[in-house]
Amino acid sequence: MRVIRLLPAPAIAAFLAGCGPAPVASTADPSTDARYVRTVQQLQAIDRDADSFFQRGRADQAAALIEKGQPLEKRVLAVPHPPFDAAAAASDLDDLYGRMLLSNHHYGWARLLFQKNFARWKHWAPATAESGRRLKQAVDEIAECDKHLD
Repeated sequence: MRVIRLLPAPAIAAFLAGCGPAPVASTADPSTDARYVRTVQQLQAIDRDADSFFQRGRADQAAALIEKGQPLEKRVLAVPHPPFDAAAAASDLDDLYGRMLLSNHHYGWARLLFQKNFARWKHWAPATAESGRRLKQAVDEIAECDKHLD
């Protein structure tokens, strides 16, 4: 008499899962999705409002908005090739945070944020007048931090 052995259920499930059709790779650009565009616009609005608060000496309100903008920044930078407006919005948030840290004499932390912008704009392709302006701004801000760190 033959004994028939049954495979454990997880092994069968794994085998059957491999029998389905191959996943279809999406060729759609996620940065053109309406939700992505709205997220970029929200980040841009946060940047403007936070900068306005900072300029008026209301650092606590600016800091709260920067904190609110950080998850949005991560989302807009998560796509493979963020468009310029998304990179600029992320850059503006980092720049404002860096300027706030600089004004509070946290030079090392400020420098770190300015370095992020330096790297972002140094390697931006294709280079434009605006990316060049942003790169120069980051270089100047890093130099300002370095004056206080030396």
